[in-house]
Amino acid sequence: MSLSLQLLFDIPAPGRSFTDLLKSLGYAPSLDFGGQVKDLRPPEGTTVLALRYREGVVMVGDRQATEGHQVAHREIRKVFQADSYSAVAIAGTAGLAIEMVRLFQVELEHYEKIEGNRLSLEGKAAFLARLVRSQLPMAFQGLVVVPLFAGFDELTNRGRLYTYDVVGGRYEENNFGSTGSGASLAKSYLRANFAEGMTSEQAVDIAVGALVSAAQEDTATGGPDLRRGIFPTVLLVDEIGVRELGNDEVRPAAERAVEKIR
Repeated sequence: MSLSLQLLFDIPAPGRSFTDLLKSLGYAPSLDFGGQVKDLRPPEGTTVLALRYREGVVMVGDRQATEGHQVAHREIRKVFQADSYSAVAIAGTAGLAIEMVRLFQVELEHYEKIEGNRLSLEGKAAFLARLVRSQLPMAFQGLVVVPLFAGFDELTNRGRLYTYDVVGGRYEENNFGSTGSGASLAKSYLRANFAEGMTSEQAVDIAVGALVSAAQEDTATGGPDLRRGIFPTVLLVDEIGVRELGNDEVRPAAERAVEKIR
């Protein structure tokens, strides 16, 4: 066997997982802070939430990132389209979280190209849990990433959503979920206002209201800034796919929420 053929056979065949392919080629990134992160204050993002409505799921995230008690960014993005029928939101260490989302998007696209069809919603949720678990060494050093995942299940024709914990535990929520520093406040509002069979417009109103309610008590959560024109990121996921609402569509809901809660 020639040297060229030996080199060819040494290259692993691409599998379903893009991350596994990188590891097999020795290209997987490695971060090691040696446990010395006590003085590191990277920007952190909060708060994100999702709830079901009649046709699907709405996912909402505020735009503020903090460094300790200071505002680091006022217009950070925390809610992203994962693929054609799902969305993911992030809370925690912003830089690591955004990179995790990008890797998740690549993983789903890689799987679809290799297999010729989309991964099931349950499979997507399970794979995201694996990505969270891979960040466990960073979490022990204080760099925590906790996502929120939602999508339209083409097998059951309904919206579903999942929350996670810092070690990669995955939990399907029946009606709504939230993560981030203002999560408990947001969930209290959602619990009091959620109703079965809501329209997308009603769900957006309640979701934005929950964010405003959390911002009233949690200083890390940024509510709508009507003067600056900074509004929450709002994504709708249903049988048509993922659609992001523009600022002109979110503003009326934000104005109603601010007036109602204040």
